Amino acid sequence: MIPPPQRLRPDAPFGVLDVSEYFGASSGGVRTYLLQKRRFVADHPGLRQVLVTPGAHDAVHDEPGSRWYQLRGPAIPFQPSYRFLLATRSVRRIIDRERPDLIEVGSSYFAPWVGHHARRHVEVPVVWFYHANLPRLALPGRARERTIGRAVVRGVERYVRHIGRVVDATLAASDFSARELARCGVDRVHRVTLGVDTARFHPVRRAAREAVRKALGVADGPLVGFVGRFAEEKHVADLVAAWPAIERATGGTLVLAGHGPAEPHLRAAAAGRRIRFLPFERDRDALANLLAALDLYLSPAPYETFGLAVCEALACGTPVLSVDHGAAAELVRHSGGGALAPVADPAALARAAIAVLDAPRGPLSDRARAYVEREHAWPAALGRLFATYRQVMAA
Repeated sequence: MIPPPQRLRPDAPFGVLDVSEYFGASSGGVRTYLLQKRRFVADHPGLRQVLVTPGAHDAVHDEPGSRWYQLRGPAIPFQPSYRFLLATRSVRRIIDRERPDLIEVGSSYFAPWVGHHARRHVEVPVVWFYHANLPRLALPGRARERTIGRAVVRGVERYVRHIGRVVDATLAASDFSARELARCGVDRVHRVTLGVDTARFHPVRRAAREAVRKALGVADGPLVGFVGRFAEEKHVADLVAAWPAIERATGGTLVLAGHGPAEPHLRAAAAGRRIRFLPFERDRDALANLLAALDLYLSPAPYETFGLAVCEALACGTPVLSVDHGAAAELVRHSGGGALAPVADPAALARAAIAVLDAPRGPLSDRARAYVEREHAWPAALGRLFATYRQVMAA
């Protein structure tokens, strides 16, 4: 495809080009981050942004200060909301034409190629945002412990180290991610923060709690929930395994909102229990209403690189119970807005959930909201991100 001829905000002194495969109609955190960056740029005349993602067909969308290229790519098997970004020639032409001051790559597959191209042809720095914990996701569960599994993981760690050497800097959205990168031998890591729309995700939405419960058919008992992808690495099965004990003790209902390859297994395991399955919620206001209506949010995944849904729940003043590993645990620990439980231990998870549900909600809710307002409001988070870009350019 041929980029539009007009130059985007020609007087803006700084422009970033974002390219990522982790973007789809329902791809969660990365999509939210990139679109929030787009809104931030629109409000700052000194900035411009070019966004390149895969799509069902080629398209270009212009908004104030930003240009979004969607390049046609095939759907990824078993992950229909994601697509491959295979149009390398088009990406190269876009980079050459738009001439950004810095390129941010959100895909581990594209990062080495973009890094090499930028060094040889456009001479601008490239940063890699470590959105996915590749070594931990290479082989989930016990397969990692087998001899061949360990070899696969070591190979992925070497690949992560290679990316770190090709790009000018790597961005980590949590201390956990920064430690994982260091373990793989990646240096030049910058710790940044991601954010939450604190106006949308707000405790005031708890006023709609009864309407949400009525829509779900929940008459009594606490409402507990999880929002995300139903996949093995998310450990949603641990929630379903823990739920019978929680249900007996509290009379509560568990809401699982999302989709993914593990859904048939989860539905079978949940049969006969007070567990509701909801599709992925594209309406952000409806999602905020759901999170605010919950009495407890559960986060069972131990390898999250940030945990956007956890942060959104905390912003709503909803207490969070997370496993004690990964970035979600950091959010709970730093906020004081919840509790922690051991990884992959449904019995311990159940005991911790019952304890949080029995505790006064007010102090947890107040601490959760105050923390997100202080540390994760999008304008402040993105302001710090662009300051990091300038540090990279000055290095």
